[in-house]
Amino acid sequence: MTRTLRALPTLLKIGIAEAIAYRAEMLVWVLSTTMPFVMWVMWSAVAQVSPVVGQSGRAYGSAAFSAYFLCTFMVRQIVASWASWEMNFEVRQGTLAMRLLRPIHPVISYAMGHLAALPLRFAVATPVAVALVLTAAAELPHDPRIWALWVPCMVGAWLVAFFSNIAVGTLCFFMESSLKVMEVWLACLMVFSGYLIPLDLFPPALRVVAELLPFRYQIGLPVEVMTGRYAFAEAARLVAIQWAWAAGLIVLSFALWRTGVKRFQAYGG
Repeated sequence: MTRTLRALPTLLKIGIAEAIAYRAEMLVWVLSTTMPFVMWVMWSAVAQVSPVVGQSGRAYGSAAFSAYFLCTFMVRQIVASWASWEMNFEVRQGTLAMRLLRPIHPVISYAMGHLAALPLRFAVATPVAVALVLTAAAELPHDPRIWALWVPCMVGAWLVAFFSNIAVGTLCFFMESSLKVMEVWLACLMVFSGYLIPLDLFPPALRVVAELLPFRYQIGLPVEVMTGRYAFAEAARLVAIQWAWAAGLIVLSFALWRTGVKRFQAYGG
């Protein structure tokens, strides 16, 4: 543990240097996550005819949709993860063996690389945050406790996103590639996380299903907290559930890693 802590600053510096060097690649990733802007325009056009009433009884007008989808874009930027693609590439190329030779657990190394990209991602999200304040400030919560709770909610969302990627990525130890599994996971994420449609607008039966899955805790919950969807007590309860999902994914990821890396060392390392 002491050795790992000493290595973290160096890993962050390397990660930041890589993020700056491959900023064009990051820009491509950013451009691939602009669907909330499309949904914003579409739902705002609908709301101009008549406000859309959700299952909670809340009416969504143009300002509410503006706040929701601008927040969605920002959350998506901050919690983005690509560990599954990295793992699949490195296992196929055999370069994962180099990570295994280092005195730092590879999962920690992946995490530092993701965290190092956050400054550039915050830079992308900042103009959107300014637009949010200018266009839909009335839709944001005024309770400072909600904003204080939003911070651990975002940390929990990042953990859910990262370790779900790690869990799916470790499946490449057991099959030729787990990228198809990741594509299915992302398709479910688009539908059940609130990324394209607020969960409050789902039919009751489909909303129950969405609430039982981990996807909403990656995007939907941080956005709902950020837009004042819940009172403090209810938001705290949901954040506790989110962290339970994060803990479960962490345990699952390391369990799959321990089993899978033995196969890699035996056949490919």
